[in-house]
Amino acid sequence: MKHYCKAALKLSIQMLNHVSNNNNSCTWLLFVVRHYSRIQPPRPVSVEPVIRVSNNIARLDAPKEGPKPRQLLSLPPFPGHPLPAKSSNSGPGQRDYVTAVNWIKYYFKGTWGSVIESHFREGLVQMEGVVGADSYTQKETLMKPMRKIRPNEVMEHGARVHVPVSIAETRISKRYDAIPCGTLYPNADEIKYLQRLVIYKDSAIIVLNKPPKLPVKGSLPVHNSMDALAAAALSYDYDEGPKLVHRLDRETSGILLLGRTKDSASHLQWLFTNINNAKSSCKAWNDACEATYQRYWALVIGTPKEKEGVIHAPLSKVLLNDGKTERIILAHHSSVEPRQEAVTEYRVLGPKINGCSWVELRPLTYRKHQLRVHCAEALGTPIVGDYKYGWFVHSRWKQMPRIDIEPTTGKPYKLRRPEGLDVQKGSVLSKVPLLHLHCRELVLPNIAKFLQVLNNSSEELHGSLSQQPDVLRFVATMPSHMRISWNLMSSYLV
Repeated sequence: MKHYCKAALKLSIQMLNHVSNNNNSCTWLLFVVRHYSRIQPPRPVSVEPVIRVSNNIARLDAPKEGPKPRQLLSLPPFPGHPLPAKSSNSGPGQRDYVTAVNWIKYYFKGTWGSVIESHFREGLVQMEGVVGADSYTQKETLMKPMRKIRPNEVMEHGARVHVPVSIAETRISKRYDAIPCGTLYPNADEIKYLQRLVIYKDSAIIVLNKPPKLPVKGSLPVHNSMDALAAAALSYDYDEGPKLVHRLDRETSGILLLGRTKDSASHLQWLFTNINNAKSSCKAWNDACEATYQRYWALVIGTPKEKEGVIHAPLSKVLLNDGKTERIILAHHSSVEPRQEAVTEYRVLGPKINGCSWVELRPLTYRKHQLRVHCAEALGTPIVGDYKYGWFVHSRWKQMPRIDIEPTTGKPYKLRRPEGLDVQKGSVLSKVPLLHLHCRELVLPNIAKFLQVLNNSSEELHGSLSQQPDVLRFVATMPSHMRISWNLMSSYLV
């Protein structure tokens, strides 16, 4: 080693003597010699030590690392004031506005307010504002760089708020979700269980948070369906049980709407099939129908190429070779099978973690298996646990590498596994995950308010009914297996 260092030093001195007559190339050669020299390596980056006291002993040590950046969750663009089913608190002559903390509490309905406020105090809430009002005419909206915001900051139309995924973390119970045993005449325990699923109840509708693995519509071999159980357990003081307004798949969880009377069920069924047929001469009812929407949260394998967009892909139904099994596929222009128009809006909530990403889906049409087929075939990202339309991707997904890079910093994510958490409850890390599709949010007209007007029994609303809101908004919590996956993917950067 000594001979090598002496030879390198001698060579560098000879090179310096050789180029001393040429001043133009001296700087370049000095740079080259300094770069490749092993005699004098570059100095390490110096960090000012800090004084630490432990066990009454003071010592100098390196400063602590700052908080590691977490995965950010993107909220939808602020739609403006007033929000659906949100009453105004401003007085006469005052300007209506929505603050940042109220917008987050509105979107994450059911989350503790102290949790949201703690994220503001720690400076973890950021906002991406719009550059100008005329930017909406452009093809791509220009956005300002993200900045930290305060809870009392007024939201602007089109602004996006980014919060850590940890803001929606919830505690997981150690018990599995109970499923009714399934008889046409449920016992007292099953009736209490079904009544605990009720989110909202009035004279016209009942809203449930349906658990997974429970069929909605029963047939001869299926007795433990939601319509049969609801008719037996959720009639309350009515002579007849509630009727189904729309359907969810057996493995899908979330908000399920039931009509308590024939009139309310028929009007809402028209609303979910064709909104034009549901309209009437009442302007307030028509405006409430236009505000109706559903939002689903789904965990998909991979991530869509575009962060948000609209899927226009008609669907058709085919029979497999056995002649009994039906399957929904994307309709081709040259096919002879009947086709149905299907439109879905989607938005990616955050970056890819563990090979998966969370997506928000908003169907504009209500077709059978529409969201599952659009995710699997139109986007190429099947929903986790959807083995009917994503079996091939699932077989390859278990063998994929689990290193995902954060797009802005280029650092890898680290998947967190909280201690004592049973991941084998159908979550994303279990051997056979359950379907990760959940109907999270529903906004619909207040049918109990407009029922007399729609039945032409009264031209005007009564005084008590006129004070009720025109639309209702419901948010349902995710089932246990999706909450476990959410907490596991609430990761941080290494």
